[in-house]
Amino acid sequence: MIPIRDDAPRSTTPYVNYFLILLNTLVFLYELSLGAEGASVLNGFVKQFGFMPIKIDAWLDGAAPAAIAVVPFFSSMFLHASWLHLIGNMWFLYIFGDNVEDRLGHFLYLVFYLLSGIGASLVHLMFNLHSQVPSVGASGAIAGVLGAYFLLYPSARVLTWWFGFFVFWVPAWLMLGLWFVYQFLSGAATSITYSHETGGGVAVWAHVGGFLTGMILIKLFPTRKPGYAFEDY
Repeated sequence: MIPIRDDAPRSTTPYVNYFLILLNTLVFLYELSLGAEGASVLNGFVKQFGFMPIKIDAWLDGAAPAAIAVVPFFSSMFLHASWLHLIGNMWFLYIFGDNVEDRLGHFLYLVFYLLSGIGASLVHLMFNLHSQVPSVGASGAIAGVLGAYFLLYPSARVLTWWFGFFVFWVPAWLMLGLWFVYQFLSGAATSITYSHETGGGVAVWAHVGGFLTGMILIKLFPTRKPGYAFEDY
């Protein structure tokens, strides 16, 4: 289920959305440069700046400073594991982020994005206590964008590629609703089988947490009316 484009209009240029896509890409290129120096160098970087629940334990036990636990809440959402991981995340952000930025304004959109990422990490932490596996990726923050879009543009149409064979328009509420249900069911399944010490894969609870955080925040943040030009704030 891959979105191709949507038909929701916007009246402003999504500068912050473009900046986030560029920043994520540049950070990933830096990761590649570290990988060229050796796997141990890249792995050390990911363990330092990826989100690892066990770092929270170390901080609460007084064995590590607060920065060790707090910084990864922000840094992890700009790291990616592969080109496919990066491109998939940035494509969803490109499709849906511009409209959410249009309704929030540039500054509030950036705050919204970061808070959604933090909310995603907190939910991931709840379901993966004491995990030593670093979690990386912008998908938690982007899930927040999807949650906001779900409420702001439920009737917008999304041209979607289904199962690699079919392409047709569907309402945003259906496409994003199915996406959320899939993430939730996947999270329920992995909670049964996942090893917090050695497991890996997709942090689907972060997706669930980001989506719900985005839905809550978009109700709390002031939004612009659609279809008009506004001064940014």
